[in-house]
Amino acid sequence: MNESKNASASQQGGTSHTAPSKNIVDTAIAAGNFTTLLAAIKTAGLTDKLTGKGPFTVFAPTDEAFRKLPPGALDALLKDSSKLNAVLSYHVVAGYVWARDMKSGEMTTLQGSPLTASVSTSGVHVNGTHVKQSDVAATNGVLHAIDAVIMPKNWQLLAAAA
Repeated sequence: MNESKNASASQQGGTSHTAPSKNIVDTAIAAGNFTTLLAAIKTAGLTDKLTGKGPFTVFAPTDEAFRKLPPGALDALLKDSSKLNAVLSYHVVAGYVWARDMKSGEMTTLQGSPLTASVSTSGVHVNGTHVKQSDVAATNGVLHAIDAVIMPKNWQLLAAAA
């Protein structure tokens, strides 16, 4: 009886410790603020990978993050599936990387280039981008919502020519 009270108390507190029931893609769909990312994942052909066994850690740009891109940059990316795949794969690290376990330093992404994590009292950042919501658990990994689209070093998304 005590256990059920504790479980409901923790759920009311906003932190659920129940096992996740959805994969990364379905978890992102349920979150509601990753529609652009999900459309890009589908276009890049990454849905099977991110619904597969994993585990993966996804630094997931929110819809707001995609709106910060230069005008036309997202449309240009969506038309180049190989570059889109590379950009999205740069947001994914193999394994479970929980915020509490994250350390400052480099992590190799599925794209092959390292991204740099910075952990401080002000929070967790990847390539200077703030992790706005961390540790969104999925059956095959974990999502961290970030406030910008991150790019490998020396890559730029340019606005499409008018």
